[in-house]
Amino acid sequence: MSRDIYLVGSVPLKSAEDVFKTVGPLFGNRLKHIPDGETGKRLDWITWLEPVFSQNPALQLSDDVFRLHETAKPIRRYGLRPGYTASDIKIDNLFYADIAKESYGVFKRLKDAGTIPAGTRFQVDLVPAHSVIWLFLTDALHVAIDPIYNAAVKREIEKIAATIPHEELAIQFDVASAVFARLQREQVGSYGRSKAEMQETFSNILIDLGNHVPGDIELLYHLCYGDSNHRHVVEPTDMGDMVEFTNRVMQRISRPVQLVHMPVPRDRADEAYFAPLKNLRLRPETELCLGLVHHTDGLDGARQRLATARKFVERFAVGTECGFGRRKPETIAELLRLHLAVAELP
Repeated sequence: MSRDIYLVGSVPLKSAEDVFKTVGPLFGNRLKHIPDGETGKRLDWITWLEPVFSQNPALQLSDDVFRLHETAKPIRRYGLRPGYTASDIKIDNLFYADIAKESYGVFKRLKDAGTIPAGTRFQVDLVPAHSVIWLFLTDALHVAIDPIYNAAVKREIEKIAATIPHEELAIQFDVASAVFARLQREQVGSYGRSKAEMQETFSNILIDLGNHVPGDIELLYHLCYGDSNHRHVVEPTDMGDMVEFTNRVMQRISRPVQLVHMPVPRDRADEAYFAPLKNLRLRPETELCLGLVHHTDGLDGARQRLATARKFVERFAVGTECGFGRRKPETIAELLRLHLAVAELP
């Protein structure tokens, strides 16, 4: 059976051009969307966005230190500067559109030259407020700043859509551990007083952002439990929270969704992990991708996870759990070849 391949985002090569020249010819038509690899300072996901807060005149470093998990890098969060209120925090340029415009120029040149297949779209990855402010802002600011930050994300969508031809473009939203760690832990707070309320809040946020993407731009959702120091923020019990979140989005979003990506931990080839997939209600146009490719146990491990997944869902694309940005560059060639081998598994 031939399967599609999906790249979540970061690929630690030297430049976007290197990424396009590597994965375009290698994967061909199996790869419907190609990200620019989030190379350089963007390889460590959203840490490059710290200047949005460090250079904001209403904010200053606080004594609040945040860790995604006990071995993750500590991050000092920002709080209000004396004399300022949350309403003084303005968020203007998030730079996604500026970066996308530059990378798309390279993508288009290589596509015109035949290096990238004609039907492939350029993929831009965006991160909603709840993930970014979880890292960078004290908890007391989350309620006030979440809509301010997401309004800035919407402006980035508008700028991207005004710059890149829609038929050439896909936009991915990263629905990361700020969502699924809270759900797994039932960590109630500003996003809900119960697990059900949090599901409602987070799905509404992603529906609202998704509906802001013009309908002729493809829309993708990457669900994630984190990859700091190659560890999840919390280990998922099963796929239940991801399935419920996806079903909520599928039921209420007013535009098509082309793909939903769900991770599969390396040590989960058991039926209990995949069993919630029997309740997944995707739309006809929506492709499921399972992130079951792991460099550390290769083809044999992927074969076991894939065989179990097929007991609950027949067709799906394949990829890794998360981006490659924290991997050593010398491992990437082998990891990409592994994608091809997994895509051909029966």
